[in-house]
Amino acid sequence: MLRIGVLVSGGGTNLQAIFDAIESGRITNTEVAVVISNNAGAYALERAKEHGVEAVCLSPKQFGTREEFNEALLEKIDRYGLDLIVLAGFLVTIPPAMIEKYRNRIINIHPSLIPSFCGVGYYGLKVHEAALARGVKITGATVHFVDEGMDSGPIILQKAVEVLPGDTPKVLQRRVMEQAEWVILPQAIHMIANGMIG
Repeated sequence: MLRIGVLVSGGGTNLQAIFDAIESGRITNTEVAVVISNNAGAYALERAKEHGVEAVCLSPKQFGTREEFNEALLEKIDRYGLDLIVLAGFLVTIPPAMIEKYRNRIINIHPSLIPSFCGVGYYGLKVHEAALARGVKITGATVHFVDEGMDSGPIILQKAVEVLPGDTPKVLQRRVMEQAEWVILPQAIHMIANGMIG
């Protein structure tokens, strides 16, 4: 059984997609052990509680220095004996010590086709604003392993989504979530849980 921890900063729509996929059997051999957010008001924490999963808030604001937060986050993660850490809209830089300790066991979902519209400053609506400003006809989402760079780890899955005339950043964001993110993030977790990717 793959024990996963999901780290999230906001509403938790990707977290919900994971719960839905486990319940429907699209993800097998997997349990969500903990949901951690840096934001006490994140609806993702409510989603976790609704599914009987421990919900933890751990924010850099609770600590005097970023180093103290990084140590506390790693200590908290270690407590759960996780096989995989899933970043599902987690807007906090992952500490290098955590990347080192959990090498190839941390995955992230990014709302573009990497290497387009990724790296420092590209998150949330900013990604879709950039895609529309550039005039691309195809965008999408990427699941990748996390390394020391920003959105630079090995790609696991990608799915393309069409950009339509009249799209606003919010409309495009929703389509990318529905057609790509909520499809390939559960798929990647299922593949890892069942030994299809190592």
